[in-house]
Amino acid sequence: QVQLVESGGGLVQSGGSLRLSCAASGSIFSINAMGWYRQSPGKQRELVAHIIMNGGSTNYADSVKGRFTISRNNAKNTLYLQMSSLKPEDTAVYYCHAGDAVRIYWGQGTQVTVSS
Repeated sequence: QVQLVESGGGLVQSGGSLRLSCAASGSIFSINAMGWYRQSPGKQRELVAHIIMNGGSTNYADSVKGRFTISRNNAKNTLYLQMSSLKPEDTAVYYCHAGDAVRIYWGQGTQVTVSS
């Protein structure tokens, strides 16, 4: 079992920045990939950024490339999402995600609201 707890969401003006954190606990040795998803009202949950734990390979949604950066701190068992040049369309609940060989885990989500 893996537990994920997000933090760092909030209200920010367009053009501003936020950093989301996701603290992982439990059987974290089994995790092979982690990422951030987001979901806004009336829309499907979508991938924002993803990182492979072995090697650190990353990928991003086209809509956030060049503005968001995913990273991890292995010593703190924490995943980050640095978000810059935020736009109102980035407004959503952001979810941390982790996967091992058999299961997918989700955090409870953190709200990010970008005002115009």
